[in-house]
Formats: sequence, C-alpha cells, structure tokens
Amino acid sequence: MAAIWKKEFTLEELNLFSRECIVGHLDIEFIEKGNNFLSATMPVDKRTTQPLGILHGGASVVLAETLGSAASYMTLDETHQSVGLEIKANHLKSISKGWVTGIGKPVHLGKTTQVWDISIENEKNELICVSRLTMAVLKISTE
Repeated sequence: MAAIWKKEFTLEELNLFSRECIVGHLDIEFIEKGNNFLSATMPVDKRTTQPLGILHGGASVVLAETLGSAASYMTLDETHQSVGLEIKANHLKSISKGWVTGIGKPVHLGKTTQVWDISIENEKNELICVSRLTMAVLKISTE
C-alpha cells in the first residue's frame, strides 16, 4: 500500500511538537508511523485514571483524538489543515495500571472530511476502547 502522508514528520518531531499541551501532560508518545497508520502509547497512572482507579474514558478519547488529528494533518498538503468535528468512543474493558497503545487508521480521506478509526489496547493486546473521529478539512486562509 502506498503511503498516505503528504507532510513528513518523524516520530521525534511529533513528540517534541506535542510536549507543551495535553498530549505532553498525559505522557502520550508517538511510537510508530506506517504507510497508513499512526500509533502512540499512554500510561495508565494518576494522570489518566478516574477516582475509582481505572482508565478515565476521557483520557482514552484524548489519545484517540491525538492520533487521528496528527495523522489527518500529515495527510494534507500545505494549503489545508484539519480540526476535529466529532468523536465517538466505546469503552470495552477497564484497566487500572500499565500502558495502553492506540493505533489510528483512515476510513475516509475526502476533500472536506476525513474519518479515522482508532483502536486502543492494553499490554496483553486486549481491546480497551474503539473510537471513530471525524475531521473537518479546511483551506488555510492566505489573508
């Protein structure tokens, strides 16, 4: 399969770019970029759990939107950008410690919208969360 990327960023560049925002605060780290996917890890610890000690659903959504947004941006030429339009998540299994890994893959790469599926698994490769992210593709204003 041919690569879907129009903007080339290394994993190191993606991680440096994301350090001073929620991505860095939750210690999300991009770990792999294939021809048609992007993956990242996130710890399950005091930063990402809810009061009952299990992974907060919102933290899973942050990981999913981070993957889909970064991947979407890299599929666009220099005259376009993308922003999240809608995200849905199904939380399938709880986890209270360790790491989760998310992988984002495109479902639809259109001119005005993109749809991304993101799967989040624990260290035993058990599915924790599935998410679908719709991105709006916008032309960058030159004015």
